[in-house]
Amino acid sequence: MTWLIEPDNTAEKLMLMVVGVLLFAVIMGALLFLVDRPKRIPAWVVALAFAGPAVLLIAYGLIRPGIITIKNSFFDRRGNEFVALDNYVTAFTTPQFQQVLIITAVWVILVPAASTMIGLIYAVLVDRTRYERLAKSLVFVPLAISMVGASIIWKFVYEFRPDQPGVRQTGLLNQVLVWLGLQPQQFLINQPWNTGFLIVVMVWIQTGFAMTVLSAAIKAIPDDIIEAARLDGLHGAGMFRYITVPSIRPALVVVLTTIAIGTLKVFDVVRTMTGGQFGTDVVANEFYTQAFRQNNQGLASALAVVLFILVVPIIAYNVRQMRKTEEIR
Repeated sequence: MTWLIEPDNTAEKLMLMVVGVLLFAVIMGALLFLVDRPKRIPAWVVALAFAGPAVLLIAYGLIRPGIITIKNSFFDRRGNEFVALDNYVTAFTTPQFQQVLIITAVWVILVPAASTMIGLIYAVLVDRTRYERLAKSLVFVPLAISMVGASIIWKFVYEFRPDQPGVRQTGLLNQVLVWLGLQPQQFLINQPWNTGFLIVVMVWIQTGFAMTVLSAAIKAIPDDIIEAARLDGLHGAGMFRYITVPSIRPALVVVLTTIAIGTLKVFDVVRTMTGGQFGTDVVANEFYTQAFRQNNQGLASALAVVLFILVVPIIAYNVRQMRKTEEIR
C-alpha cells in the first residue's frame, strides 16, 4: 500500500487519483444523506460535518506551521538550543537587518499611497467617458500578470549595457536616455534610487486593483448627491474634494490596507530583479535568504514572526472598516 503515499509510476498515480475521487464521492454522499434528514440529525452535527474537515485542514496547514515558526524563533539556527529573544534582538539591532526594515517601511508607505492615488485619479478621469472600458482594461492588465512575469518585463525595461561604440542598448529606458543624448544608467544597482525603480513595478501592478475598486465606489455614489452638489456650485476639484473622496472613504481604506498587506509580503519583485542585493532587500526576501541560503532557521522564523506581527494590525483595521461599512448600509 506504499503507492498510496508515494506513487512511483503512471498506473499508481492513476489508481491514487481514482481512490481520491471515490473517497470524495463517499464523503459527499454521506454529508448529503445527513442533510436530507434534518429531523433525525441535530443541526450542529450537520454544521460540524460540513465545516469540520475545512477547519481541520486550515488548522493543519496554517495554524500548526505558525505555532512551529513561533517556537523556532526562540531557538538557535539549528533549532537545538533555546536562545530566548536573541533572534529578535539581532533582527532589530543589527545594521543589516535595520536597513531591511527601513526599506520595507519605504515600500509600505510609497506603494499603497502611489497606487491608490494614481488609481483614484485615473478612475475619476475615465469615468463615463467614451472609451471607459478600453481605458480601464489597459490599466487592469498588469494585475493579471504574475509578479515574476511583471518583474522580468521590467528587468528588460531597466536593462543596462556599457556605453561603448557598437553596443546598442536593449533596455527601453536606457535607449530613451541615449536618444535624448544622456548616458545610460544602471537602474537596478545605483542606490538608493534602485529601490524606487523596484517600487514602480509594484505600483504598476497594484494600480489596476485600486482603479477597479475605486471606480465601482465612484459609480455607487447616489446621483441625487451629485446633483445637489452641482446646484450648490461644486465642480471639478471641488466636487472631487468634498463629494467624491468623502463618499468613497470606506473603499479608499480597503484599497490602502489591502495593498499595504500585499506590499509587506513583497518577495517576487525583489527576488527576481535584484535578489535583495544593492540595498534593496526586504523582510520577506531576507526571511527566504536566512531560511534556505544561510540555514539559519531561528533568525528566519523570527523575521517571519515580525512580518506576521506587522500584517495583523492592518488586517484587523481593514476588517473593522468593512464592518462599519456594512453597518452603515
